[in-house]
Amino acid sequence: MSAPAQPHFQTVGWRWRRSPLRRRSDVVEAWTVLLLGAVTLFVAPLAGAFAGASTYDTLHAEAERQRTDGHVVRATLTEDAPAANSVDSWTLHPVKVRWNDRGGTAHTATARVEAGATSGSRADVWLDARGRGIAAPMTEDVQWGTAIAVGGAASVLVWVFTGGAWITVHAAVNRRRMVEWERAWTRTEPQWTGSRP
Repeated sequence: MSAPAQPHFQTVGWRWRRSPLRRRSDVVEAWTVLLLGAVTLFVAPLAGAFAGASTYDTLHAEAERQRTDGHVVRATLTEDAPAANSVDSWTLHPVKVRWNDRGGTAHTATARVEAGATSGSRADVWLDARGRGIAAPMTEDVQWGTAIAVGGAASVLVWVFTGGAWITVHAAVNRRRMVEWERAWTRTEPQWTGSRP
């Protein structure tokens, strides 16, 4: 029966103890594991939270500015929007719309509406102070969704960087360890084999 596998922290823990077998490369590897572990556990989530919060604040402020600077009118579609399909069911499509102002003057513009909207149906159109069509302010759900996506991407980038750093350091440490072992064997081999250099 084979011996049970030792937990990972026990297999690397010897690098922290004084031992004639421990080399400088082992100490470097141990400190690298500790540092990158801390980055993975603490820095990555904090970076994600900061990036997400910063993104939300920026988008929220921009949406509030658009609501303050613009206004919405109820307009009538003068053409059909493309039919909905499984590929772009969430895409908004530009269509021509018409509305009358309070004085009865007719206006036309282009508005982005959901797929499948038909001519004659009604849609909200956002206008600037000059009456030109502008993009609707980003909804709260979209703001949060974008912020979460940016925060998640920031965390993933930190994890990818951490993984890349570990691979690089581990490879360098292994190369150094092989050099150290070769030197040690050069000194020790004559004692074991009785040969002379």
